[in-house]
Amino acid sequence: MTAESKTPRQVVLYTRSGCHLCDDARDLLVRHGLNPQSVDIDADPELRERYDFCVPVVVIDGVERFRGRVNEVLLRRLLHSRLAREN
Repeated sequence: MTAESKTPRQVVLYTRSGCHLCDDARDLLVRHGLNPQSVDIDADPELRERYDFCVPVVVIDGVERFRGRVNEVLLRRLLHSRLAREN
């Protein structure tokens, strides 16, 4: 099994300019070996309406996992359970 198959295939970080929590979330995701795709909610009226008061929002493999702060303990558990399922 390759390292690539052990990490989530798609991580999306919904963010906006000037959001320090978004910066923290990105740093945390990267520290855990993830490569999030950042999406600025202010560039899309639908996304702004949906996520205006809850960025950052982290979606991993199509499932919304975090709103606001990213809990590092829960992130580790999520990644660990994914690894356990794949082994």
